[in-house]
Amino acid sequence: MFTQIYYLILSRADGRYLVAQPNPSSSDAGASYLLMFREHFDALSYLNAHGSDVADRFAVETVSGGQLKGLLQRWGFTGVGIVQDPLVPQIEFLEHG
Repeated sequence: MFTQIYYLILSRADGRYLVAQPNPSSSDAGASYLLMFREHFDALSYLNAHGSDVADRFAVETVSGGQLKGLLQRWGFTGVGIVQDPLVPQIEFLEHG
């Protein structure tokens, strides 16, 4: 995971990353997972499929696996959500330990 390159979606307006909150009504209501993509085109496909009307307000950023720990700590994310299929979407959630 640390040697791989990932792609993140961030807002051009405020620089915040696109996150998932899988169980907003449960006890983990504040849990947010940073959405990551394995390919640049997957991030763009996700934006076009699920936010085509606002896609121009977002950018795709590249991050190495080694940078993830610092990013998760700085922003206070619970973990990451690796998007397996951007069109469905199918996401694998991993908690930051």
